Formats: sequence, structure tokens, C-alpha cells
Amino acid sequence: MLVVARILYYRSRVHLIARCHSALLCSMASIQSQLNGTQKPKDEDVQEWRHRQEPLIDSPARIRKLIVAQSDPLLAKEIFDLALHHPNFRHSYATYHVLIIKLGRARHFDFMESLLSSLKCQQYVVSSSLFSHIIKIYGEAGLPDRALKTFYTIIEFNMKLSHKHLNQILEILVAYVNFIQPAFDLFKEARFYGVCPNTKSYNILMRAFSLNDKLSIAYSLFNYMLKRDVLPDVESYRILMQGLCRKGQVNRAVDLLEDMLNKGFVPDTLIYTTLLNSLCRKKKLKEAYKLLSRMKVKDCNPDIVHYNTVILGFCREGRAHDACKVLSDMSQNGCLPNLVSYRALVSGLCNQGKYADAKIYIEEMLLKGFSPHFSLVHVLVRNLCSIGLIDEASKVLENLLQHGDTPVAETWLEVISRVCVVDDTGGIANNIKEVMKMEVKPYTKLVEVGAGLQEYLTNKLSRSRKL
Repeated sequence: MLVVARILYYRSRVHLIARCHSALLCSMASIQSQLNGTQKPKDEDVQEWRHRQEPLIDSPARIRKLIVAQSDPLLAKEIFDLALHHPNFRHSYATYHVLIIKLGRARHFDFMESLLSSLKCQQYVVSSSLFSHIIKIYGEAGLPDRALKTFYTIIEFNMKLSHKHLNQILEILVAYVNFIQPAFDLFKEARFYGVCPNTKSYNILMRAFSLNDKLSIAYSLFNYMLKRDVLPDVESYRILMQGLCRKGQVNRAVDLLEDMLNKGFVPDTLIYTTLLNSLCRKKKLKEAYKLLSRMKVKDCNPDIVHYNTVILGFCREGRAHDACKVLSDMSQNGCLPNLVSYRALVSGLCNQGKYADAKIYIEEMLLKGFSPHFSLVHVLVRNLCSIGLIDEASKVLENLLQHGDTPVAETWLEVISRVCVVDDTGGIANNIKEVMKMEVKPYTKLVEVGAGLQEYLTNKLSRSRKL
């Protein structure tokens, strides 16, 4: 009922337009008859006639405003159609433009196409932006075939195609595997339609073929680009390097980097991230560290992602000591380590049995406000205890408490079970769980955490030392 009421409301508005126009015609006829005769027209009639010469609500601009203000596209179409019944009325192109986009976004494609055909029949001068909107609408609707048809419709309107139109339709088509070949055909035929592919056009096709395991075609396009005097850009090189790295051909990717540098291009951070990742996966850690060191020389300062990539690579291969050197380089180059940096390093040191070094980095990360994962703390404390460094393990727990972090009950039990002569291990575990329920604030001392914990970690620890 609401929709019907709104239609009736706008129908009445347009009918009012017609009545105003009719009254205007009658007034003009009256004045004209007086001018042709001997009777002098009345002053009030002339004033009324002049008043009605001012813009009326049935002007194209007024109708356009009504359509723009209408949120319901079907009601907007109703207003458009009713205005056409007005004698000698002709919509402006701006009205068509607004309504076509409104209908398209609401997925009323048949109405949209009908209005587009009307524009052609009535020989309106159409802007290229209208077709860009329609192609985008079909692309967002997942209709690449209709988007391609719209592209060819531009030619039917005797309009000159632009690189924007070509690249827009190519991006839509290559998003669908079945339309990559039609996109390639259009790419090759584009110059016959008056538009030659530019660097972005080549990049779109190169990326599509590279992602669909057709790297050889992407490489051919790159070489053909050079023959056509189309200059590649950083993205062109990046697309090929990423494709090579996905296929495990990291050496060729590095060679391409050298070619890029020799031609005066400055690689972006994403290119270095891709190469560092691939080198680390291939266990070429020496080459990865060398590339990391070269970045600053080549006007591209390494960021936290680049450093962490190499740190993780060293730690995975059991070379945590080298990872420590990378962490040191970070600070010297003005890049501060983050939580990922410390967690990777401490985990790598623990895996290699370098628990004393791991403890140092745990303390450093706590001082910088980072919280180590509870599993990492548990591994460190357990292994420190296993090699007899119970004092060091206790200090780790105390540092955690002082910085507002609470170790899990199992971690406490690792220390207590080694410093106490205990008969009821299950009872101690229950007591520790009760202690863990207490709120631990920053700078809470270890002996203040629980009533029985002080005796365990002071009296019993001192007794074990005497023994």
C-alpha cells in the first residue's frame, strides 16, 4: 500500500505539471489574440504571462531533482515515464544519466538497458563516464558478459574508447577464469578500436596469467611490452617476481631484481618482502641477509616485516645466534623490534637449548612492555629447572609478576616441585590454582602472591641450598 501511495503522490505532482503548462498555453493564447486585434492586452494579463515564462516545476531540471531525491528506483522510473506524457516534454541527458545509474545499482538491468537504447535512438550526446558506471555495475553484479557487451556498445555510440574503459573491462574479465581468454583477445584487438594497451593493461593480463599458472605467457607479454615501446613499471617487475617465487624459481627472481636496478627502477617494499620470504623458504639465509643489508643502500629502508622475515628464517633453521645479530641490526638502523621479533627469537633460543640467552631476551621484552606467550614462559622455566638453574627460573617468574603478567599454574609447579620436599603434589597444585585466582598487579612481589607461596620459595629454597 505504501508503494502505491507513493506512486499516486508522484503521479499527482506530474499531473500538476501538466495543468500548469495547460494554463500557461491558455494565457499565452489570450495575450496573443489581444495583440493581433485592436484591443490592448490588460496589464495583469501581461504580468501573469511573464510570470509563467519563469521556470516551471515541469522543467527537466525539476524532474531530475525529483528523481535524484527518490530513493526507490522504480518510483523514480515512474516519475520519469509520467513526465514523458507531458506534451513536448524532453528529458535532459542529466536525468537519463542519474536514472540509469540508479536503476543499475538496484539491479534493474532491463530498465537500464531500455533507457540506454532510448538515448541512442534520440541521439543524445552521451558522456563516457556513463559507460564506465555501467561496466562497473555489471562487474560488481558478477556479470562479465554484460560488462563486455557494454564495452562494445561504446563503439556503437560512435564514442572514442579510452584506456580507462579498456583497463576497467580487462580487470573485470580476468577475475573469472573462463573470461581470461576473451580478455586476452580484447587486449590484442584493442588497437583496432582506437585504443592501444598501456602499461596498466599489460600488468592486468600479466597478473592474470601468472596467478593461473601460465607464467610463460606473462613473461612473453613483458617482453612484448618492451618491443612495443611500452615502458614497464615497478608493478610489472613485481608481478613477474611473485610468479617466479610461487614456482620456487627464486634465483631467476633475484636476477630480475638486478635487471630492474640496472635500469634505474627503485623496488618497493613488497618486492623485497616477496624475495626475502622466498629465500628463507629455500633456506638461502646468507642471500636473504645480504639482500636485507643491501636494501638501505638501494634507497629502501627495511621495515619490521623484512627484519622479522629473516629472524624467523634463521630461527627455523636452528641459527638463533644469527637471528640475534639481525635483532641488533634493527635497533642500529632505527627499526624497533616488536612482539613477533622477540617471540620468534626466544622460541628459537629455547629450541637450541640456549636458555640463559632466552632469559635475557624475555627480560628485555618485558622492559619494553611486551608480554611473552604463556607457553613460551613455560618452556623456558621448565628447561631452566631441568638443568638446575632454579634461581634463574624463579627470577623469570618474579619479573613476569612485576610487569603484571601471571604465569599459568603448571609453570609454578615446575619451580615448586624442584625447590620443595613435598609429599602431597596434588595438594600443592590445588593451592597454586587458588593463588592464580588472585589479582596480580604490576610490581607485586613474588612472595606476596599467596600465603603458602612465600614459605615454598624462601624457606624451602634456602633449606635446599644448605643441603
